[in-house]
Amino acid sequence: MKKLNRTGAMLIALLSLSGTLKAQEQQAAKAVASPEAQAKADAEVEKKATDWVASLSLTDTAKATRVKNVIATHLKAIRDWNNSHSYESVPAGIDPATGKTLSTMDRQVIINSSLPKSVHENLMTGLRKDLTEEQVEAVLDKYTIGKVAFTLAGYKSIIPDLTPVEEATILANLKQAREQAVDFKNIKQVSAIFEIYKTKNEQYLNSNGRNWHKLYGDYTKAIIAKKAADKAAKDKAATQK
Repeated sequence: MKKLNRTGAMLIALLSLSGTLKAQEQQAAKAVASPEAQAKADAEVEKKATDWVASLSLTDTAKATRVKNVIATHLKAIRDWNNSHSYESVPAGIDPATGKTLSTMDRQVIINSSLPKSVHENLMTGLRKDLTEEQVEAVLDKYTIGKVAFTLAGYKSIIPDLTPVEEATILANLKQAREQAVDFKNIKQVSAIFEIYKTKNEQYLNSNGRNWHKLYGDYTKAIIAKKAADKAAKDKAATQK
């Protein structure tokens, strides 16, 4: 019986491996774009990189070209990695931290997080070679569509009495999220990375005497109440005309 169990386990493992390999082969086939499609995709990346560099207002043409090439190289590497690594390469299962079933997005983020570290290192080293730290952050903000400032503003709205220490800690976590998020292909994946650090921030606030659940709930209720009051005032004004 034990021998049969081991044989069965081996068959299951082989079938699982076969399924994973098949998924990888299918994804690789999908990732092969026509020359025309590849040229169009590359042109879009080059334009995006050019626009980002233009926003920095660099006066040194050679420097601007180097920075543009660093950004374009990174964007292409992230795109190609995502397109050639399917979420199906990650077996369906549960998140050990929550017990919930891994979503398609979870699995894609997991496989994309296996991107070689050198890709990220090349980006940051290349940017810092020619840019100030403020300019580097500006590039990262372009990639993450300003999520650091937007999310921090949200915390300040929800917690009007946020202390300088709390703000500094939250900001540090958001900046860490931003730098990690630039290694993911689209805004949905970027948002998934930010969610990790938003959870970290909320845990930090709770551990330092705040009640995040109550704070967020009170803020939401206030927003709903304000909208209702504004609507009532608008309706009243309309009836008086």
